[in-house]
Amino acid sequence: MAPSSRRLATEVTLPVPESGDPVVVELGPGTGAFTGLIQELLGGRGHHLAVEINPRLASSLAERFPRVQVLNDEAAALPRLLAERGLGVADAVISGLPWASLDLTTQRTTLDSVRRSLAPQGAFTTFGYVHATYLSSARRFRRMLGSSFEEVVPGRTVWGNLPPAFVYHARRPRPRLAPATLDLLVAQVGARAAASTGMRF
Repeated sequence: MAPSSRRLATEVTLPVPESGDPVVVELGPGTGAFTGLIQELLGGRGHHLAVEINPRLASSLAERFPRVQVLNDEAAALPRLLAERGLGVADAVISGLPWASLDLTTQRTTLDSVRRSLAPQGAFTTFGYVHATYLSSARRFRRMLGSSFEEVVPGRTVWGNLPPAFVYHARRPRPRLAPATLDLLVAQVGARAAASTGMRF
């Protein structure tokens, strides 16, 4: 896969606040395709945390973007990482994680960490590749998004990306639910999506 394009980066970074001193978290920044644009949008304001599990990539990012707090850790540790820095909750979480390639447990724990780390009016964006839409893991992640957030809106396809991709815009994180209730909600979201699109989720 090629690094994400500027067009995709523009779509993914839409929730970065235009004013104030926001807390913006980037998960899985990789080679920094979104990092530079987030820095441009912040213009020296607020806090920008980039959580990267690969130590080599984390080191490279820290050298290239000295104003970014690059943390070599897993995305699921986000609530702890914010608390350790006295930041409370994030105003925006922007993800470059390959959700469709993650197993069920990792998807669930990581997305739950995102949900718990967002401010009530915060926003979460991530992207998926068009060709992977029909993978069972990708459909499962879409159901999890619907059970974790009250509003989930898929953006238009970014054909200028290689491969073509689209962005999920999620807002209003739901309260934490018991596992059994969460599983039921995930199933209901999948059923509603299948009924409205004719697809099996």
